[in-house]
Amino acid sequence: MVLKLHLNILVSGFLGFVFQCKLEIREEKKVWQVGSLTYTSSGLVVLFCWLLWGDFAWSLKERAVPSVVQLLLKKFEATDLIAGLLIGALPAGIAMILGPIISYKSDHHRGSWGRRIPYLLIPTPIAVFSMGGMAFSPQLGIWMHKSFLFFSTEMQAILFCFGFFWTLFEFASITANSVFGGLVNDVVPHCVLGRFYALFRALSLIAGMIFNFWLLGQAETYFAWIFIGIGLIYGVGFSVMCFKVREGDYPPAPPVQGEKTGITRFDEATRQYLKDCFGKSYFILYFLTMAVSVMAFNPINFYSVFFAKSIDMSMEFFGRCMAMTFLISLVISYPLGVLADRFHPLRIGLIAMLLYAIVTLCGGLFVKDSNTFGLALIAHGVLSGAWLTATASLGQRLLPPEKFTQLVAAAGIVTCLCSIVVAPVTGFLLDLTHHTYRYTFQISFFLSLLALAIGLELYRQFMQRGGPEHYRTPE
Repeated sequence: MVLKLHLNILVSGFLGFVFQCKLEIREEKKVWQVGSLTYTSSGLVVLFCWLLWGDFAWSLKERAVPSVVQLLLKKFEATDLIAGLLIGALPAGIAMILGPIISYKSDHHRGSWGRRIPYLLIPTPIAVFSMGGMAFSPQLGIWMHKSFLFFSTEMQAILFCFGFFWTLFEFASITANSVFGGLVNDVVPHCVLGRFYALFRALSLIAGMIFNFWLLGQAETYFAWIFIGIGLIYGVGFSVMCFKVREGDYPPAPPVQGEKTGITRFDEATRQYLKDCFGKSYFILYFLTMAVSVMAFNPINFYSVFFAKSIDMSMEFFGRCMAMTFLISLVISYPLGVLADRFHPLRIGLIAMLLYAIVTLCGGLFVKDSNTFGLALIAHGVLSGAWLTATASLGQRLLPPEKFTQLVAAAGIVTCLCSIVVAPVTGFLLDLTHHTYRYTFQISFFLSLLALAIGLELYRQFMQRGGPEHYRTPE
């Protein structure tokens, strides 16, 4: 009965968010426009529903798969260094190479399906297939160990198979993730982006609560069924969104000069990309603010399951702490979106990062057992989530729309470079300290201070460019 009551509260809260958004739109009594797309109030609500449906399938995948992967890496006897490489460095390396290519191609693509939908739809079956592969990695690993002489133990073969399908999964996820934000930027009116991303965040939190409250405690035993089920939900849900959302008309892509092809054209495109994205210090400040802020959250995120295991916290209790985190975040997500629209996402993000620094300092000093870790984990999750919700529309507010996706990909490159360093170095240090996972809070504290310093400099330059009322993007 208690579980049903919690679910009813969550569903009612989400429907309340959508209803409140619809009322606000109707009260304006005007047409909403972005690019060549024009919406009535009912049309905008329909758009929200289809995008949120796709986001629910996406969020369930994003919330569930990394947690199960952490559990299985521990089950398959991976060291902290290997875990850091697979969970942090490998996805970052793929994103650093693949993200800019996909975003550049998407920005310059013109077709009957738009410039974003093809790059979202094509990777979907690959992601589903890779989740199926991770589900059956133990059986495949045992077969490989018996059939080939490359692996000295079954566990090494299982870990190899699991790592292969995890890599394939990241290829598919990163391809879609590189243009998902671009789709939202192209089809959602910018004046409601903060509230729209708050609804995105709310639905993502509901997906996280469903998984952590009911499924995480069973993940080690039934991980194969979890992978298969989430794969099917994602495959159907995300595909339906791609078929239902329609993009508008775009200006013609910049023409290719001359008859240059192959390496010459690629070299010129690369030079232009680097000039557009890294030629201005203001953009670099934005990239560093986003990257270092995300890095501040990652040491705890990457090793939270390992920390729980090290202090004998049950996965049921861990899952309920995560569910509580998501519930609190759900309650504050829409107000945060409103605050971001009203006071600007950069300001709200800086406040959230300051509070996060205080929490991680306390966590590094006082976390000693399951209860204190549970409290610190909830505070970490709520404040890191508050930063993510508040700054979800920051790129749309600071970056020029004609190069938006390319600049977001450039920010991703900087984030990836940081992650390639931070994740394995954190794992290496944890191996050296005999798995003292309390140090993840201390690492996060120092990174959050660095993020604050960079963010304050970005804010100073933002105010020099006109601030919220008269902002001018760099030419």
